[in-house]
Amino acid sequence: MTGDSRCGYRGDKVSDPFACGTTVTERVPNSRLCAALVRPLVALLSLLALLAGSAEAQQNTVDLANRSLEDLMNVQVVSVSKTEQTISRTAAAIFVITQEDIRRSGATGIPDVLRMVPGMDVAQIDSNVWAISARGFNQRFANKLLVLVDGRSVYAPSFGGVFWDTLDIPLQDIERIEVIRGPGGSIWGTNAVNGVINIITKKTSETKGAMVTAGGGNIDQGFGTVQYGGSAGRSTDFRLFTKYLDQDHLPGSAAQNDADGWHMLRGGFRTDTTISPNDTLMFQGDMYSAREGYPSVYIPTIVSTPVPTDFEVNLTGGFLQGLWTHTRSTTAGWDLQVSYDTYERNDTVGDHRGTANIDFSYHTLVGSRNNLVWGANYRNSDSHSTGSIYTSFVPANLDTQISGGFFQDEIAIIPDQLYLTVGTKLEHNYYTGLNVMPSARIAWEPSAHQMLWAAVSDAVRSPSAFDAGFRGNVTSYPGPGGIPDVLAFVGNPDVDDESLIAYEFGYRNTISKNLSIDFASYFNDYNHLETVENTTPFFESTPPPPHEVIPFTYKNLMYGATEGIEVFAAWKVNSRWTLNPGYAFEEIHLHVRASSQDPSAPASTQGASPDHSAQVRSRVSLARNLTWDSSAYFVNRLTAGAVPSYTRIDTQLSWQFAEGATISLVGENLAQDHHLEFVDALGTVRSALIKRSAYAKFSWSF
Repeated sequence: MTGDSRCGYRGDKVSDPFACGTTVTERVPNSRLCAALVRPLVALLSLLALLAGSAEAQQNTVDLANRSLEDLMNVQVVSVSKTEQTISRTAAAIFVITQEDIRRSGATGIPDVLRMVPGMDVAQIDSNVWAISARGFNQRFANKLLVLVDGRSVYAPSFGGVFWDTLDIPLQDIERIEVIRGPGGSIWGTNAVNGVINIITKKTSETKGAMVTAGGGNIDQGFGTVQYGGSAGRSTDFRLFTKYLDQDHLPGSAAQNDADGWHMLRGGFRTDTTISPNDTLMFQGDMYSAREGYPSVYIPTIVSTPVPTDFEVNLTGGFLQGLWTHTRSTTAGWDLQVSYDTYERNDTVGDHRGTANIDFSYHTLVGSRNNLVWGANYRNSDSHSTGSIYTSFVPANLDTQISGGFFQDEIAIIPDQLYLTVGTKLEHNYYTGLNVMPSARIAWEPSAHQMLWAAVSDAVRSPSAFDAGFRGNVTSYPGPGGIPDVLAFVGNPDVDDESLIAYEFGYRNTISKNLSIDFASYFNDYNHLETVENTTPFFESTPPPPHEVIPFTYKNLMYGATEGIEVFAAWKVNSRWTLNPGYAFEEIHLHVRASSQDPSAPASTQGASPDHSAQVRSRVSLARNLTWDSSAYFVNRLTAGAVPSYTRIDTQLSWQFAEGATISLVGENLAQDHHLEFVDALGTVRSALIKRSAYAKFSWSF
């Protein structure tokens, strides 16, 4: 058996375990609008480059580009240890995306915002599907990356990954995004293997008043947000929002309509209440409804071969989340978080899932040298699925639990200079039982401007419902005696955890008031990685006609290592111009055990992530409240799917023409008319060509 055979991929054949329904209505791209925006924008940007140096005394806007680099290194982060630390003292490869970074990126969604993180692999598959990972192992459902929103996990237990199409928070409400490249299992538990992304939203006290944004272009045909924030009495602040987007289809590989256009309507709220001088309560939630094109293939009967089909899928869902924070003293306190998430996707799986989560953490300073953090969590996830002849979960209804606890101690060996952090997480999951995930981190600050750190961590990726109980019928062909043979993926209920021991080293230095650098290197040792193996055939009489099943399934027969470096810098060329270059390099060396029948697994996994990637972001403050921001991203070729290397260029020109009112012109993918970014080896969706685009946006806060 050759090729990446996860869920129906064999050689050139792919199958779709998720699609359903109705043919997508074709939409005609607005090429006139594209030309009207792109050509003048490119010409104008050339002129603005000449004006940047002469605008020193005319710009009054204050943003993070004008803060000292030392201030930026003292930004507080919480995702590494569940307690506040400055970046300069954090023994992990962390990158913080600020609200100003988001605003000046010109991005309309979180996936494009994440492109600015060196070491993050962000690839768009079609208009509404992305593959996003850290430090290799990229795929549509990158199952070694844990994503959180305000500490609430949005990792999907059904497929092991994130539905990026429904992670559509209003970007203006994000305070910062903390991105950890590397393991976070000792704090966050299973699935925080190669990275952790924590999206932290603003408190409602920071979003009072009304806010309106609206825009449109040739791909982002229409989008907008309306929001209002205020106070309810003396102790409670609130905000309410509604958000809409409408995206056109992208071209397919043969320049046809790829039938992947989509639209989504979302509404939500947040409240922050001061209960007492020592207690605060945050409560938030949202709900959404969407319909998106889903170009793929489908098998209408048990004895059919794959048929290319354009589906539409309805999506609904939402969440409620509460966070109670209690401060016992200046050195101690606790957090109690309770949340409930639900979603339904009416594809051929028909997955409907509800997940309840309780998370408690306590921190206290013991003496003058020990900062202790400990906590416990419990999660219950209830899944119901309808299934089809093509794809299904076995069993169709399943209730799973995860429970665990963690302990961590940050020890000041030499106060204000040398810190050792040790901790572990014990967690019990439904499929494989108890896991122990220890870590040790050391941070040394030889001077006020330098910091060296090192870490050794153990992390685990536990199976999802897809690994253990998915059934996907790929194709059929005539068998002996006239009985059809059906090639099918069958989940393995005995599949084991995938494990990692990671060794990391990093260095940060604020070289001068105008230049800082951040370097990280790693060696990751993986074991029990999944391969796709043949297993014993069996006979089925239903659904008719009677047929022989030729199954393949997951087994843990691959191992290996990855090694790499990530480096980025911040250079304030002058008081109006900042450059942020970055580079990442990675080598992946994987092998299968002698008993494996999947010799192509290492190549298909290694080839799904680039070995080289680079970027440079430029931020310029011009005259008369004008800002010009540009980004260039280079991604080396992917051998899996034969994806050529590409360079992506994005740029944004913004004019704040009145207090709180801004007009922006944005161009994306300007380097070429279209390019391919990723081929989904699972065969779950047909890859589209990512097209040059432009849009105009109006924002008003009052």
